[in-house]
Amino acid sequence: MFKFLNNFKIEDKKIGNGCKPYLVAEISANHNGSLKTALKTIRLAKESGADAIKLQTYTPKTMTINVKRKDFYISKGQWKGNYLYDLYKKAHTPLDWHKEIFDYTKYLGITCFSSAFDETAVDFLEKHDVPAYKIASFEATDLELIRYACSTNKPIIISTGLASKKEINDIIKTVKATKNNKLIILHCVSSYPANFDDYNLLTMQDIQNKHNVLTGISDHTLNNIVSNTSLSLGACFFEKHFIIKRSMGGPDSAFSLEPKEFKILKESLLNIYKSLGSPNYNLKGDEKENIKFRRSIYAIKDIKKGEKFTKQNIKKIRPGFGLSPKYFLKLINTKAASNIKEGQRILKQNTKLFK
Repeated sequence: MFKFLNNFKIEDKKIGNGCKPYLVAEISANHNGSLKTALKTIRLAKESGADAIKLQTYTPKTMTINVKRKDFYISKGQWKGNYLYDLYKKAHTPLDWHKEIFDYTKYLGITCFSSAFDETAVDFLEKHDVPAYKIASFEATDLELIRYACSTNKPIIISTGLASKKEINDIIKTVKATKNNKLIILHCVSSYPANFDDYNLLTMQDIQNKHNVLTGISDHTLNNIVSNTSLSLGACFFEKHFIIKRSMGGPDSAFSLEPKEFKILKESLLNIYKSLGSPNYNLKGDEKENIKFRRSIYAIKDIKKGEKFTKQNIKKIRPGFGLSPKYFLKLINTKAASNIKEGQRILKQNTKLFK
């Protein structure tokens, strides 16, 4: 029976159940048309704790057509005032930059992959031997593209912004049919920036439970609350837009993190991951030292061997080195097995209760 893997590697890092959170810096259009800026952004992302860099691979012509009709005009939102072709011309990462970018990420020692927006992008990226493919929210209903990317047998990460429950079912069914078992579904809200009350993070958990698939978050909010919370709900993959400075402007600047903010996100994810741990009821770390603050049973008078324990000669007090308070009433009217001094902890060997 076909099952999705509960963890797998993208290059040298394992992602999934039991693995550290995997944080991706989405560069998108934040190079603002400069290869030099793109390379600096990548370096700063690595220094800020990114596990991987993600690009977007398309050209204006593979995204839309250059016509000035109402259908192609953006009248609201983050990108209002642009025709689609003009927006993508401004925002795209030129294909002839990719080799230098991939070479640079190899030099830095950080994974780099990309969103493929159509089949030609998959073909192009295969020539560069990318280790994984992302399918963006707006392309998530292009099931033919998903099939084509899955045919590479590389890990597939799919964002689900705008997708209905049925569409998400169709997406996962399509991947299953290809027998590609390395899938991560990213819960996403396709608003830029997105509001907290739109995220409904329990949806992500519902997808995990119904489809037994790894999940993550594509976070377009202005801080780290959504990403941090999603880790507690089972997310293993985290994607945030990254920029050198928001004051640079650009199509995606308003919902991108700066280096210090991204570093804080990485640190908080790792700390949350450590704090979640696993079911464990043993004493932890400094708790062993603090056992003295528990109560236990102590002698409050000298007690001779054979003398009965009474409420006048034993008491439940701090510290916690003696018998547990749960034995207090059971000890009453039983006999001491040895001489006991005032202030001495009562232990099993001091009583006949356990004989």
